[in-house]
Amino acid sequence: MKALPSRAQVVIIGGGIVGASVAYHLAELGWTDVVVLEQGQLSCGTTWHAAGLVGQLRSTESMTRLIQYSTDLYARLEAETGFGTGWKQCGSVSVARTRERMTQLRRTAAQARNYGVRAEIITAAQAQELWPVMRVDDVVGGVWLPGDGKANPSDLTQALARGAQRRGVRVIERVRVTGVTVKDGVVRSVSTSEGEIEADYVVNCAGQWAKEIGRMAGVTVPLHSAEHFYVVTEQIEGVRPDLPVLRDPDGYAYFKEEVGGLVVGGFEPDAKPWGMDGIPYPFEFQLLEEDWDQFSIIMENAIHRVPALETTGVRMFYNGPESFTPDNMFLLGEAPEVRGFFVGAGFNSAGIASAGGAGRALAEWIVNGAPTSDLWPADLRRFARWADNDTWLRDRVTETLGLHYAMSWPNKELETARPLRRSPVHHLLAAAGACFGSKMGWERVNYFGTAAPYTFGRPEWQQRVNAEINACRTEAALFDQTSFGKFTLKGRDAAVALQWLCTADVDVEVGRVVYTGLLNDRGGYESDLTVTRVAHDEYLIVTGSAQSTRDFDVISKGLGEHRAVLVDVTGTYAVFSVMGPKSREILQSVSKADFSAFAVGASRLVDLGYATVRATRMTYVGELGWELYVPSEFAVTVYETLLATGLTQAGYYAIEAMRIEKGYRAWGRELGPEVTPAAAGLRFTCKKTGGYRGADRAMDDRGRHVVSIVLDDPEAHLWGGESLLRDGEPVGYVTSAAYSPTLGASVALGFVSDAAMEKAQVDVAGEMYSAQISRKAPYDPTSSRVKA
Repeated sequence: MKALPSRAQVVIIGGGIVGASVAYHLAELGWTDVVVLEQGQLSCGTTWHAAGLVGQLRSTESMTRLIQYSTDLYARLEAETGFGTGWKQCGSVSVARTRERMTQLRRTAAQARNYGVRAEIITAAQAQELWPVMRVDDVVGGVWLPGDGKANPSDLTQALARGAQRRGVRVIERVRVTGVTVKDGVVRSVSTSEGEIEADYVVNCAGQWAKEIGRMAGVTVPLHSAEHFYVVTEQIEGVRPDLPVLRDPDGYAYFKEEVGGLVVGGFEPDAKPWGMDGIPYPFEFQLLEEDWDQFSIIMENAIHRVPALETTGVRMFYNGPESFTPDNMFLLGEAPEVRGFFVGAGFNSAGIASAGGAGRALAEWIVNGAPTSDLWPADLRRFARWADNDTWLRDRVTETLGLHYAMSWPNKELETARPLRRSPVHHLLAAAGACFGSKMGWERVNYFGTAAPYTFGRPEWQQRVNAEINACRTEAALFDQTSFGKFTLKGRDAAVALQWLCTADVDVEVGRVVYTGLLNDRGGYESDLTVTRVAHDEYLIVTGSAQSTRDFDVISKGLGEHRAVLVDVTGTYAVFSVMGPKSREILQSVSKADFSAFAVGASRLVDLGYATVRATRMTYVGELGWELYVPSEFAVTVYETLLATGLTQAGYYAIEAMRIEKGYRAWGRELGPEVTPAAAGLRFTCKKTGGYRGADRAMDDRGRHVVSIVLDDPEAHLWGGESLLRDGEPVGYVTSAAYSPTLGASVALGFVSDAAMEKAQVDVAGEMYSAQISRKAPYDPTSSRVKA
């Protein structure tokens, strides 16, 4: 079909497996006025040369559920459509060469238990029973996931497209998109080589071309292509059709049976970017030149694991470029820049596993006007406009491709394409010996001291962080929190609009700050943030670094017809926090303002040395303290003034430990789109009279509760993600964790199904440790006694 309609409700750009899946699920939901445009033939871009591996387990529950749905869909699709999909639930085995990797696999298995995925820790001998043609003399152990599988990507795409067409979707090949029309911030139409189509919704599933399509609409789609390799071998004795997928992450390699031989591929740690000058057109069912030098690190390790490969012929070398994102997670959702323009792209060589669930999630988002589950890990809005830079993306993708098989160390920081965003006082922090991490492109202090190796145990930097915590708990500490997202909302309807968006009462007197949630219609958290009334018609809104783009979008859309203007002022202000029992007297020593007159939640302009700053009595560490909002041009002067008082400088690792000690929730950890204020233990932040978005469902805890957790054994170390057990059965999991020098043990926050629980066991990489469970925070700074 090539005859182009003049309009359609939805136009999907891209006929790969993701575009076909979105079309299939839109039709399943009753939306059939849908056109899929493919510049070549279905699956001709990246899909056709994908390896077709489908591994269920992901780092979060919501993403794991998404893949689980993919496996269910692929298992039934052939019967529904009559098209073969090549789906086979063969299971997968991952092996470890080192104790550290085995610890990671044990943590993986415990996490799988949290999400209802069957995972078994196995010995080297058991791994060889499942995969007889590999050598195991250097294997420490492994994990067996029987629910994993494999499929034929092109066949899956055809089956999804046929299922969509049977319900009325039009699939049109050989039509190239040349432009996207946007008017008043809303998508209007798509220009093509065959004419123009008006559309209410445009869905960008263009794979490697998605960045280019995004730019046509003024939308940021941060991805970059890299060369990606695998070989298909001749037949090997002992390789049978039911052989599981084998992953050897320490060797960067995977193995999949194919016609009695093996598909051997992997993810090298130093990737080779491609398409720096754009993706050529046409580029259908094409491969790049063989590069055995680049592939050698994978092939050498593959021969080590499967010695028969040394004498086995190679039938085909595949060098098929794929697109990768800055953090190795795909891009999903409505673009914050343009209403009605959606993106499903950047699948990082995991598109076959993700496509079923991602297609359904995106279709539901379009039909319902909002996500129906927690999609934050893949949300397009986790990036900002700055992430569209080609040079930055090229340098970052050299690292992100290899993250598939890199060690998943706790607190692992990406190293490439840094530094990018820097606080005005970055040079002062560096001179003081700061060890930096990165969040939303910002260089932020993790701690002060020498960089230490990653570990699953007690890290070398812990004593440094303990000292920073003790300084804050006993005297005072200075933190640079410039990376906060900061917005101003100004206009005659500002207060009315925020009263609907915010769970808390924000119609307060000028000079007051309020901690509040922003909920969705399901009563779950879209964000939590602070709102300061700085004038009768103006508010300063402060949110976390990671969700600034998302929050700006949520608030902007929530304003509706109200007369108020939202402006991002993140770069306008630096933020310095002075926290601790002596913070008042320290600030008083450099200011004429009366800091003893500040009530909790008070915010006002004060002098500080030569500068005038906004001082807000607020704490995220559980101590007396102030956040100082400083115009960027005065930041260095103010920071030097504060340093001159002798304050101890501290970083985000200390903040994280102290907020967990005090039981303060964090968005993306304890708070998210599926977590209500009742479940989070934050009913007190909600207006008793209601009148806010999601109020009708906010008080339903849905059988889950946020609790504080303190390990009984002072030597065990928690990082987050551990499973909570009672009588050997999972009853919850850890969301955030740190070592607490205040309590002398690891402290955590997590979810449990029973609000009355007082004790539990924690699975720490297969070792069981007893823990105290409480809905109250274990640390109370107003008491001489620490609550345990």
